Amino acid sequence: MKMNRFLSILLALMLLAGCAMAEAPGIKPLTDAEGATVSMLAMNSWYSTVDLADATLLNEIEKRANVEVEWNLIDPTIYSDTVSPMLASGQDLPDIIQLPDTDRNMTYLSTGMFVKLDEHLDKMPNFAYYLEKNPAIKASLTAVDGHIYYVPQTVVADSYQPVMMYNMPWVEKLGIEPPKTLDAFVEMLRAFRDQDMNGNGDTTDEIPMSIQASFLPYMFGPAFGMDPVSGFYADEEGVVHYAAYETEKYKNYLTFLNGLYNEGLLEVEFTSLNRDQITARFANDQTGVTYDFSWQMSNLYSAQYPSYQADPSKGIVVGVPPLSGEYEGAYIGRNDVSGVFGVNVKAENLDLALGFLDAAMSDEAQDLYVWGMEDLTYVVKEDGSREYLPRCTEDTIWYQGLGINAPNMPSQQSAEATAVLLADWHVEAIATQEVPYARRPFPDVYSTEDEVSVISMYLTDLTTYVDERAVAFICGYASIEDEFDSYIETLKAMQVEELIKVKQAQYDRYAAAMQ
Repeated sequence: MKMNRFLSILLALMLLAGCAMAEAPGIKPLTDAEGATVSMLAMNSWYSTVDLADATLLNEIEKRANVEVEWNLIDPTIYSDTVSPMLASGQDLPDIIQLPDTDRNMTYLSTGMFVKLDEHLDKMPNFAYYLEKNPAIKASLTAVDGHIYYVPQTVVADSYQPVMMYNMPWVEKLGIEPPKTLDAFVEMLRAFRDQDMNGNGDTTDEIPMSIQASFLPYMFGPAFGMDPVSGFYADEEGVVHYAAYETEKYKNYLTFLNGLYNEGLLEVEFTSLNRDQITARFANDQTGVTYDFSWQMSNLYSAQYPSYQADPSKGIVVGVPPLSGEYEGAYIGRNDVSGVFGVNVKAENLDLALGFLDAAMSDEAQDLYVWGMEDLTYVVKEDGSREYLPRCTEDTIWYQGLGINAPNMPSQQSAEATAVLLADWHVEAIATQEVPYARRPFPDVYSTEDEVSVISMYLTDLTTYVDERAVAFICGYASIEDEFDSYIETLKAMQVEELIKVKQAQYDRYAAAMQ
């Protein structure tokens, strides 16, 4: 079977990545001595029947580094509650520690218990290589004092994020192109509402759009020139704004949503709608639009249709480009760093601890986390691409037990490895309808002690108030025309401008670290 154009491009990118990998140091023996050990505190598998203490792929990294890891693995569901007191005491800690969070408030850095890794990059060539390739992540990892203390665990940030999806048979029945503007989108919703889209003879059982309330800011915010998902965002000049404090943009955003609500295009129970309910609606062919993580296109929503089960070569609920209004549409992704690992300043053999964490960050180790080992988890096809062996999808416990996407190591998620698990149309939709429009949210930045004080004092109450008033304005319980100005004044009294100053200082540090 010939690969489609996108998969050909993807293969070329993977081959280029392979060439770049040759420049990276990879995993080398850290010592000639036998029986060398490092100790490590980290999460165990999210699967309760899996223990990663003897995972095949992690053992392979240890073998190549000539180091044995003494693991202390803890159930991830209780990891934070278990590890936080251990870090607070500072006693009897292992050489390498997976933090219970990303330490953005510098709770643990301020204790001085972690090594300044940037002062030891000569012993961490893989990490140095990674930082050079990823300046944005480097900037995010740079603490207030200018040092880097942690190596990251990352997620895919520009793909497989929340996107808009249309019921394509409904769109085709209308004889239109998938809308790309707010005005065209509203016209399509009206047609969905008023016509017998599912062909059952009843024009009253169609629900134009089924969306969880938390996705509304993703879906419409960028079209109004702001990022209400992150709340705080920086414009092209690097000036930080708070979306819900934008007098014109946010007011227009609320007015638009209120209009959808009044027309029955945004349903009355949108604040309580959940994914299970939306899935059931697609199963009954009752809804035309949703917004969700793009992974769900084929694996959840399209899969509900008997026609898709009979022929999965063409999607039914398919991702489409974001809507544009006065501003160009965009999809809001997420920040890369999902977890961090540090080296204890009291490590018994500091060089060995630094070396093993560096080996765990290597491209060679990342390849093991993502793909496993040839003929064990994958085969290489004639065209040079890789394909997972059937057991990887048929025996989840075995697959996870190998250490694939290991939660106890600084693994970096791979869009390429995810793509091989999906139908061609789904992969192409990700590449053409999501990735080109992806925009990063406000960066994760370390906070100073004074900034933590301001954030902890004001942000929670402010966010709660904004969320409550948004529902009131959208549903018409509060008049946008009569009450929006007083809402803005209330935000000001709740010290929103002090919070903006804090976020501006943080963004400025991030921008400086990017240079």
